[in-house]
Amino acid sequence: MEKKQMNFNEYLLFLQGFLTNPQRVGSLIPSSRFLAAKVVESVPWDEVKTVAELGSGTGAITRCMKTQLTGSTKVLLFERDKKMRENLKAEYPDFVCHSNACQLVKKLNHDDIGQLDCIISGLSFSNFTSEMRETLLNQIMKALKPGGIFVAFQYSLQMKKRFAADLTIEKIEFVPFNFPPAFVYICRKKEVPCNGYNTCCN
Repeated sequence: MEKKQMNFNEYLLFLQGFLTNPQRVGSLIPSSRFLAAKVVESVPWDEVKTVAELGSGTGAITRCMKTQLTGSTKVLLFERDKKMRENLKAEYPDFVCHSNACQLVKKLNHDDIGQLDCIISGLSFSNFTSEMRETLLNQIMKALKPGGIFVAFQYSLQMKKRFAADLTIEKIEFVPFNFPPAFVYICRKKEVPCNGYNTCCN
């Protein structure tokens, strides 16, 4: 009964977030357990000592991710919605919670972290303005170490070309059992020098 109550509260939080800012939240309900599992199993956790999750929401992926972590893994969660962020702080007191992924590099510096081994993103890039999208991608590229892992789920293939400009897309997995169905991008940051177009040079 307690678990059902928790799930209902999470759905309610997510729905409130969507109604308040549908462009930012991007979905009516949290990620399904199938999507969360696909995202988490795509990460080689033995390589990860520092990880950031962008757009953590009610913690559907966070919960699944926690089972893969060692005690020394540093975790940063980013969630703009205040109620969802407070919920994450209460549920994951050992993780560091921040509000704005556009300040990712600043927060890493504040927390005395260099570059990240892994970034997991639930942000709906296609819903953002082009300026915000580029700001976020610029922050991601600066924060992620060369060869670092970037896993993002999207509801279309719209971002494929843009991701490929800075990242090596190793695989794209389709997850039908989610609302809406989602594509999971499994990528690594390129280790070769950037060209003028890549955001990591800007």
